[in-house]
Amino acid sequence: MNACLARIIAVVVLTAGTGCAGGPPAPEPDVMEVTLPVPAEQVRTALADVLTQGGYTVEQDDAGNITTGMRQEIRSPWNGLLRWRFGVGKSRVEARVVPQDDQTARVRLQVFHRGKDGLFDSWEDAETPLPQSAANEIRLIKNALRLL
Repeated sequence: MNACLARIIAVVVLTAGTGCAGGPPAPEPDVMEVTLPVPAEQVRTALADVLTQGGYTVEQDDAGNITTGMRQEIRSPWNGLLRWRFGVGKSRVEARVVPQDDQTARVRLQVFHRGKDGLFDSWEDAETPLPQSAANEIRLIKNALRLL
């Protein structure tokens, strides 16, 4: 009986040791860098407008950095609960606009997205959904600047 119990314990220990080592791999950063044939000030204005229309609260500094708070998912008092506990995804944006010359600006835009699967799960880095992706934000900025 003791030998049988020892074998069972050994199998359980070996099986437990071969389990998952961690969670899913972290997604690739959602970053876009483009050069636009428009003055930097116009790009900053268009970027702020596009992000504001997308539900973000935009903050700018004099160095060309634009940051946002978490995106507003719904326009109601319940939005805070979505971002804190009930939602399945939340995102924020960091961008930098650097003038290349008088008529050209370089834009680096990164979207940070966090998601979860259920009510009691914790927030983790996740792949950005297409409507909030960096590529889509750049497309909207180009559209606002009438470059498309």
